[in-house]
Amino acid sequence: MPWPAVDADHLLVRSDQMLELEQQWLASGLPVAALMETVGQRMAEWCLQRPARLAHGVLVLVGPGHNGGDGLVLGRKLLERGITVRVWAPLPLRQSLTRDHWRHLLWLGVSVQESEPDPADPALWIDALFGLGQTRPLPDPVAHLLQQRQLCAPGQLISLDCPAGLDSDSGAPLGAAVAVASDTLTVAFIKQGLVQDAALPLAGSVHRIDPGVPPGLMASLVSPPVLQVGGRDLETLPVPAESSTAMKYERGRLLLIAGSDAYRGAAHLALRGALASGAGSVRAALPRAVDQQLWQWAPEVISEPALESDGHGSLLWGPALERSDLNRLDAVLVGPGLGSLEGVWRGWAEPLLAFPGLLVLDADALNQLSGEVEGWRWFLKRRGPTWITPHPQEFARLFPCCDQGTPLERAVAAAERSGVVVLRKGAHSVIADPSGSVHQLVGTDRQVARTGLGDLLAGLAGGWGARLQAAAGPVDGAALAAVGLMHAQAAGRCSRGSGALVIADELAQLVRSVTK
Repeated sequence: MPWPAVDADHLLVRSDQMLELEQQWLASGLPVAALMETVGQRMAEWCLQRPARLAHGVLVLVGPGHNGGDGLVLGRKLLERGITVRVWAPLPLRQSLTRDHWRHLLWLGVSVQESEPDPADPALWIDALFGLGQTRPLPDPVAHLLQQRQLCAPGQLISLDCPAGLDSDSGAPLGAAVAVASDTLTVAFIKQGLVQDAALPLAGSVHRIDPGVPPGLMASLVSPPVLQVGGRDLETLPVPAESSTAMKYERGRLLLIAGSDAYRGAAHLALRGALASGAGSVRAALPRAVDQQLWQWAPEVISEPALESDGHGSLLWGPALERSDLNRLDAVLVGPGLGSLEGVWRGWAEPLLAFPGLLVLDADALNQLSGEVEGWRWFLKRRGPTWITPHPQEFARLFPCCDQGTPLERAVAAAERSGVVVLRKGAHSVIADPSGSVHQLVGTDRQVARTGLGDLLAGLAGGWGARLQAAAGPVDGAALAAVGLMHAQAAGRCSRGSGALVIADELAQLVRSVTK
């Protein structure tokens, strides 16, 4: 069974997919007017649950299309509950249904804003200007007004379906100014652009408004789904199917190669992540300075012969693989804090090509691979599965061929070309599988964006992947998404601070709770 469930609460759709689904729904005989009425009613219910925001009434910014019609229905429903409602249309209304709702509201006595509204207006503004599928910058007067609104009354605007001036697929502004919403009420399914990093300061909190989506409607989607993953999905998170009698070597055997004289802390934090994963056996090949102290803070880790660093403090990690019997391992993690070395990857990483277990590459391992002539094509020669966890700059160095489109599209292209599972880090990290399936983390805590937490993530990925590999479980995109989710949720839940060490403790407790 896929994780998370392919349902309306998890599906992230492009604008073309949403329009196609809407057309199928309407083709069943559902009148457009009935759908608009339901949408407006559900949006009004959301607003009425927040009476403090309606204390000074609302001003509906009415666009020319059906998004404007949704806003007018919302306005009428609020009017019926005694809320003061005003309307303003900066452009001619072109949809007949929208014009009908406008005429009806005027008949009910709603006040029409004849001139451009005051950006300091105390009322809650409802952006019903354009919604889904915008492709052009906002008209200059509207763009200027929305800029002034954010300056004069920040947090006093909500958007319907998608903020005006925002690309609903990429989350990028289409021009110099967009509506900055405290909340976006998006209809039926979450639009992909609303959860991209570029949109986070613009879309605010995103809420799915359900107009009664038929469960069978999603079955018509042809391409693999893009699924959002958040805190509530911990309850159904897939865990390694380990036997109740499994001994330590049957619960994941990991070799970790990390750190250097220049970046000793990276080794420590990667190990903390690996230990938090619950892996049965963790071996570590570390720089000598770290290895000498290992018994004091991680006595359960099996120490491989210590590694030397070069004159610049970078780790000479090649001997670690030469000395290891990789056939007795489930996973190998290489990368956190290795430092900069050129021209060593091809020779030192040769044993990893035939390794049948899971290979996890992070940070400097990816940078060293990027410096090779074959670059990412090295992955095509790998026998076993591979996970990589680059941040945007590391991703750009490794995949210069995947520099077009949204971060989500870039991750998908890289996974398809290389055959590896890609976790492209960000505020809302994207996890792409070579099969085409995509997961995106949502509801993350900005405290995760700190030095060292990437090392913690890499260690967790190595240990969790080893457990899955030992239990003959899938090491696909969903599995790496589960790792990213646990890491993000541990950071968000940690009440003792935002440092990597206290988050590592929180992570260990979280993994323990989800695997009980």
